Amino acid sequence: MTIRTGEPDNAVRAHGLDLKLLQPWPGLEAPFRGAWCILRPGDVSEAHAHHERELFIALSGRAEVVCNGRRHALAAGDIALMRAATEHFVVNEHDEDFSYYAIWWGRSMSEDFLAHELRHEGGETDGADSTT
Repeated sequence: MTIRTGEPDNAVRAHGLDLKLLQPWPGLEAPFRGAWCILRPGDVSEAHAHHERELFIALSGRAEVVCNGRRHALAAGDIALMRAATEHFVVNEHDEDFSYYAIWWGRSMSEDFLAHELRHEGGETDGADSTT
């Protein structure tokens, strides 16, 4: 087992919010990508759309997700799914941080993952037990 601790403590400012990407993580091959995301009060993430589907898992606080021009409230314990090609961004107009984990995936990520697995079939390990 490998555990990474303090993910939010290692966030960097990008795209209008603080984030910590899941990758690179040596030894982790996955058919998805992810990021720990924190919007401070007043933050607005950059509007974007992409080929992948994206899932937001709200961990703390409240915010609004704007998808194709429509606002949707999101609070701790909620999950939001954006389909591919959906323009979206997140707005925090509240007086506390909004934290969520974003996971995105698409066909090319799955194909890359499967190709990697086929090349390394039979030699998989979960790495040395550690905390980082």
